[in-house]
Amino acid sequence: MPALAPSFRATGAAQNAYPLRMLDAIAAANGWLNGYVWGWPTIVLLLGTGVVLTVVTGGVQIRYLGVAMREVLGRLFEKSTGAGTVSPFQAVATALASTVGVGNIAGVATAISIGGPGALFWLWISGLLGMATKFAEIVIAMHYREPDDTGTMRGGAMYTLKTGFGMPWLGSVFALLVSLAAFGIGNMVQANSVADSLRATFGVAPGLTGVVLAVLSAAVILGGIKRIGEVTEILVPAMAVFYLGGGLVILVRFAAHVPDAVALVFEGAFTGTAATGGFAGSTLMMALRYGVARGLFSNEAGLGSAPMVHAAAQTDHPVRQGLYGIFEVFVDTILVCSTTGLVILVTDSWQGGTTGAALAGQAFSIGLPGTWGNIVVTTSLVLFAFSTLIGWSYYGETGIVYLLGTRAAVPYRLLWLVFIYLGAIGSLHLVWDIADTLNGLMALPNIFTVLLSLGLLRRLTTEFFTNRAAARG
Repeated sequence: MPALAPSFRATGAAQNAYPLRMLDAIAAANGWLNGYVWGWPTIVLLLGTGVVLTVVTGGVQIRYLGVAMREVLGRLFEKSTGAGTVSPFQAVATALASTVGVGNIAGVATAISIGGPGALFWLWISGLLGMATKFAEIVIAMHYREPDDTGTMRGGAMYTLKTGFGMPWLGSVFALLVSLAAFGIGNMVQANSVADSLRATFGVAPGLTGVVLAVLSAAVILGGIKRIGEVTEILVPAMAVFYLGGGLVILVRFAAHVPDAVALVFEGAFTGTAATGGFAGSTLMMALRYGVARGLFSNEAGLGSAPMVHAAAQTDHPVRQGLYGIFEVFVDTILVCSTTGLVILVTDSWQGGTTGAALAGQAFSIGLPGTWGNIVVTTSLVLFAFSTLIGWSYYGETGIVYLLGTRAAVPYRLLWLVFIYLGAIGSLHLVWDIADTLNGLMALPNIFTVLLSLGLLRRLTTEFFTNRAAARG
């Protein structure tokens, strides 16, 4: 017997090591794929698509930005007309709830710490082109939307692929990517960010955070898209004003440094400027890559997520709702992301070697008196993450409803609540990384549908603005 013990132990060690080797192999394979999904191939694809759509629509995001602003802000209290489940503003609020998340704070800070100030310029470029992309994908999704068994209007790349191009199998691929990626990007990452932030700032136990988040989310998402819309139309403006207000106070206090900060942005965009104590050798290519990647990750233009909730809006024409997409990217990227970036630059925080949410927190702490900086960043992180939790739940639900029918909606919502708790207490980095890859892969079938629909897009856009001009007399 004693002679068998070493052999037994070796066998047991080998058995225990096998799952670890499998996990390492999966992580390595996912890391390789993620390098393409969120690397140059996808960046070039999304930017190129934005350029094409800008040309096809005649620069809709520039020519009609004012119209988009008036459409959204001027119709807040008007009764909506047309088929749909939620009001146009509730749809854009829910979409903003999903896009204005941790990436607007931590993602922008990371982009600047790695790519230097020039990353902010390329983030603006991604936002400008992203407006055209978001406009186009919403218009197309609105055209092909359809009611489900409960009467809720559903739309998105999966419905376009099924109805418009006779490819339900590819629609199923997109729906599967959405329903799975949602648990990581829209759920566990957000819950974990809230738990870490509250533990670091106020000493709150992650388990307690998980329970509270799950209960609050249940009160919203179990009521379906109508209740989600009712909550986000109040929550999103409030949290945006709170964060932007804090940032504006800092920019006013450091007004003398704003011109130099803007000059750094433009200089770094074309020459590359390294952050002292950060990643050495920050070049033009790094500024471009991280600026564009963080911008695209933040506003989700081209990923096909937002059209799923915009498709539920009550409106009389697809292009009218598409204008809300222009407004959405403008708020997310040009306003919120720019606020984070400029605050980091005017306070010179970017040269300290810190990155992520910690860098943003440091910048706001320098810019605001007392503990107000930490309060603004922590509160905003919590609100941004919570809004993403409830917004992305509807995206994932739309994917599973396409695959399995409306009977799967409530079970999916309940499972969503379980994963919120798991995300708060866990550290499942591999799960998050895989979900990040799946999230990026959503762009491929979505962009495919957009590029195949250029004729439809041009026709609907011309029709809407021609009729609008005729109505004005």
